[in-house]
Amino acid sequence: MRMEEYGYVLDFLPTGKPMDRSFEPLAQVIGEQYFTLLEVIIKRDHEVMIEQRIGIGKDNREEVEKIKRRILYSELTTTAKSTLPKVLEKIVDKREQDFVKFFNVCGPITLRQHQLELLPGIGKKHMEDILEERERKPFTSFDDIKSRVPLLPNPKHIIIERIMLELEGKDKYYLFVRPPAYITAEHERMRRLGRRRRR
Repeated sequence: MRMEEYGYVLDFLPTGKPMDRSFEPLAQVIGEQYFTLLEVIIKRDHEVMIEQRIGIGKDNREEVEKIKRRILYSELTTTAKSTLPKVLEKIVDKREQDFVKFFNVCGPITLRQHQLELLPGIGKKHMEDILEERERKPFTSFDDIKSRVPLLPNPKHIIIERIMLELEGKDKYYLFVRPPAYITAEHERMRRLGRRRRR
């Protein structure tokens, strides 16, 4: 599994959570690539700022002592939850071409449903318009998508809203967010079970 190299600070607790007995400087962070929610221990001689981009990869931890654990959206502090939308906008702006590529290459999930239909505000008509336009010429930016698909909501806001839905665990499909560990474990269990049945 590929790891996050950079993340953004959603909240910084210099003495840890109120119930913690370790009093370690703690930050709640979201990964830049897979939107993984993490708690990390900050080095005692460092401070971090909310919305700051920090290194969290194994060989790239100037401010971070260690990754404490992966967390769920429900475990975020009130401050972290309020910071999250602003940070997501930063990440989506920074990675605009990744999400434009999604509009250009995404495909069906089932015979009846397309990945595009999982995006808030996109129904059959918008899906058909997007597929038709990308066949003519690949999209180059969010503005290009918006200008070529009539009445489409703001593509950047659509992506941010979808990421929020996935972080909150409100959909069984994950387009952009790394699924929670318990879902990944269940998928692996089902995959192995399927292998045994085929033998």
